[in-house]
Amino acid sequence: MPSQRKNNPKSLLLACSIGQVIEWYDFFIYGTASALVFGHLFFPNADPLAGKLLSFATFGIAFVARPIGGIIFGHFGDKLGRKPTLVFTFIMMGIATGAVGLLPTYAEIGVWAPILLTALRILQGLSLGGEYGGAVLMSVESAPPGRRSYFGSWVQAGSPAGVVLSNVVFLLITTCFPSALETWGWRVPFLVSFALVIVGIVIRLRLEESPTFKQIIAERPERSPLLTVLRRHKLTVLLTAGSYVSIGAVTYTSTVFGVSWARGTIGFSYAETLSIIILGQILCFAAMPVFGRLGDRYGNRLVCAMGIIGCAIAVFPWLMLVSTGSFGLAVLGYLILAIPYAANYAVMAAFFADAYESRVGYSGFSLGYQLGTVVGSGLAPTIATTLLYTTGTVMSVGLYIVVFCAVSLVCAVLLGDTRRTATVAGVAMREQVA
Repeated sequence: MPSQRKNNPKSLLLACSIGQVIEWYDFFIYGTASALVFGHLFFPNADPLAGKLLSFATFGIAFVARPIGGIIFGHFGDKLGRKPTLVFTFIMMGIATGAVGLLPTYAEIGVWAPILLTALRILQGLSLGGEYGGAVLMSVESAPPGRRSYFGSWVQAGSPAGVVLSNVVFLLITTCFPSALETWGWRVPFLVSFALVIVGIVIRLRLEESPTFKQIIAERPERSPLLTVLRRHKLTVLLTAGSYVSIGAVTYTSTVFGVSWARGTIGFSYAETLSIIILGQILCFAAMPVFGRLGDRYGNRLVCAMGIIGCAIAVFPWLMLVSTGSFGLAVLGYLILAIPYAANYAVMAAFFADAYESRVGYSGFSLGYQLGTVVGSGLAPTIATTLLYTTGTVMSVGLYIVVFCAVSLVCAVLLGDTRRTATVAGVAMREQVA
């Protein structure tokens, strides 16, 4: 009976989804803190703009580390299994995140403060780079027939759920202890990670390997997954990265740059700024399973493409409505952007996973996705902030996102219809087993 409970696809999906919520919470609280307080706590000798850019630079350095994490842990995930890799990367993320909450500031230890902060951020990047692909594959590979995109969408929903959780914690601090955020309050969200990692480890240890990986082990795992990916799937890796860049730009421009811009330039309070982000991400979370079902029914390429086009259109109402300084209109702007964002991101798990052979799925998925995050995600807050201050208009940020949307649309169309790819792969696997 216990093994039946562990092998139940819904139980596995729940475990992967909860783990992703915690993982993204750990990753996103750094982004919120970098937008609100890290600039003057860890880079106080710089002018306000330079301090903010340096703070965003430490945020972005994790995205340089993420492809490295994807290569390292993708190899072990394809050789040793999804489960042990997920457990190890989860522990790594929890320790790195919690340790940020213990760091002395620049006023206490000088230049060592930003150095240690950067080192811990790199560990976060290595962890997420290796963890995300495994969580996606565990859920997609364990999905019942015809529900791969729906199962994958729940893992994807861990991202907005993590954003909501991280911002709720900051919102509680700014509401209950308004004068404490810049002294001790900013540490609390990071220290909470120590407790969350215990919960996550218990959940992850209860997982069993996906049926697909068990079959690979029963036959013969790939000797060198990364070399196989580079030899057979170079174009797929590049198309995966290109398909991602627009959603990365939208995600981190709206949630990291958006916090800094709304608070520092538009003049919203801490509580208003965080509430705007929370409401938009709640809608994203609710919409993702809906778009996951649509991906299973109509094809992930179509849903992904429509989401990309929608983001390119919605970015301008979002920027204009937030610029009004009205809380209600700013919330409306984020809600408008949330719908196409959810469509794009929801189907991404199955869309990318089905582009690779299962034997090298962890390595291929992780490498392609994480390369896309370097350009699309890591640089987004810095690019958006630079554009705002150099052009004097936030509409330049919208044009930047439109360019990335154009790149992603072309790449997504070329990457192919995953319903067809999944069917062909499934037939091939059944013939091989027979």
